[in-house]
Amino acid sequence: MLERRPFGSTDLNVSIVGLGAGQIGESDVTEAEASEVLNGALDLGITLIDTAASYGLSEERIGRHLGRRRDEFVLSTKGGHGINGEPDWSSGSVLWSIERSLRLTRSERIDIFFLHSCPVEILRRGELQETLDEAVAVGKIGVAGYSGDNEPLAFALESGRFGAVETSVNIADQRNLRNLLSHYPGPGVIAKRPIANAPWRFRERPTGHYADLYWQRLQLLDLDPGELDWAELALRFTVYAPGVHTAIAGTAKLDHLRRNVSASSRGPLPAATLEGIDRAWRRVGSDWPAST
Repeated sequence: MLERRPFGSTDLNVSIVGLGAGQIGESDVTEAEASEVLNGALDLGITLIDTAASYGLSEERIGRHLGRRRDEFVLSTKGGHGINGEPDWSSGSVLWSIERSLRLTRSERIDIFFLHSCPVEILRRGELQETLDEAVAVGKIGVAGYSGDNEPLAFALESGRFGAVETSVNIADQRNLRNLLSHYPGPGVIAKRPIANAPWRFRERPTGHYADLYWQRLQLLDLDPGELDWAELALRFTVYAPGVHTAIAGTAKLDHLRRNVSASSRGPLPAATLEGIDRAWRRVGSDWPAST
C-alpha cells in the first residue's frame, strides 16, 4: 500500500504521490489510455487526483472513467477564470467553475478547490475567499485552496484563509519550500512539478521548451545523482521535503506512474545526498524565484 499522510489540518488523508491529470485532458490521449491511467492510479494506491478547469478534457474524463469509484480518491481541481463568459476572478466565475467541475467529474462535492494562479491584488480584496467559504458551508467543496507561487502564495498563506495550497517544489525550485511552507504548517500542501519537468532529457538547452528554466538551473547547481536516476532523485527529494503532503506527477502513461510509485516507496534520500543538494542550492539558488 502506498504510504498516506494527513493532509495538513484538514480531515483528508492523501497518498504521498498523486496523479496530475493535466495530460489526461489532451486531445491526442485516447479514451482507452485515459481510462487505463486513471483506474491504474487507484489500483496502485494513489488517492489524490489533481486537475483543473483549464486542462482540456481532464475533468470530463475523470467523471467518465472514475465516476463509479468516486469514493476511492480525493479530487482536487482548480478554476476561477476563463469560465462561461463571467469576468475573470469574480464570485460568478468561481461559482460557475465549481458547478462545472461538479457536473463534469460527476461529484457531489469537490474535495479541494483551488483558485488557479489568482493575482495577489485580487486576493487582497477578500471577496473570493468569502465565496469559497460559502461553497464550503453548503457542501459544494470540502477545502478552499490557493494554487500559485511567490508573492501571491505568500499572501495566501499569511491570510490564513486557505486550507490547502498547491505550489512548485523540486530540486531546482526550492524558494517556496524554504521561505514559505516551513513557516505555515497548517494548510495541506500539494507539490507540483516534483521532477522539474525532467530537463535531463535534453543534452542541449531546450530553448523555448517548458523545461528550459529548470535545465539552466540544473547546470548551475551541478548536482550528482550518484547511483540514482534523475527522476528518482528528484521525486524522492520532493515527496519527502518537509511540509509537503503529496506530490503530483503528471502523466498519461501507466508505466510512468508505476515508476513514480516505486521510486517514492523507497523512502527519503540519504542524508549525504540531501546535504549535497542543500549546499548547491545555498551556493547558487538562494535568490531564484519560484517558477510560476
